[in-house]
Amino acid sequence: MGHLGGSTMEWLWWVGAALLLALIEILSLDFVFIMFAGGALAGAAANAAGAPLWVQIVIFAVTSVVLLLTLRPVLVRKVHPPHTETNTSAHVGRTGSVVQDVTASSGLIKLMGEVWSARAADGSPVLPEGSTVRVVQIEGATAVVEAA
Repeated sequence: MGHLGGSTMEWLWWVGAALLLALIEILSLDFVFIMFAGGALAGAAANAAGAPLWVQIVIFAVTSVVLLLTLRPVLVRKVHPPHTETNTSAHVGRTGSVVQDVTASSGLIKLMGEVWSARAADGSPVLPEGSTVRVVQIEGATAVVEAA
C-alpha cells in the first residue's frame, strides 16, 4: 500500500507531537500549546506533500507563530473576558438603606434586596434607620458603610 510524500513514520511523529501538545493544552488552558499543535499538523501536511524535513520544520514554526499572533488573542478574549468583580466584592460602591441603626460595631442594611450585617466605616457617625449608605468595603459577611 503506497503513501503520499515523505516517510510514513515522519508524519506520524508530527501527528504524535500535535496530540501531545493538545494534551498539554488541556492541562494549561492558555491557548499556547494548541497553537503549536496546529503548527505540528501543518508539518505533517508538509510531510505528506513530500516536503523535505527542513521545510516541514519551517512550516511548523511559521504556522505556530502565525496562530499565536492571530488566533490566540481572539480565543483568549472570548474565553477569558476582562476582570469583572463578582460575589461580595461587586457590592463595593453600591448604595443601600439602613434597616437597623449602624454603629462602628453593628447594624443592618438592605442591599440589593438582601439584609446584610453592617458596621460604620472608621470615623463615620451612627447611621440611623432609613438613611442611605454606600458600601466602602466587604469584610466577610459584613458591609462596611458610610453615609451616601
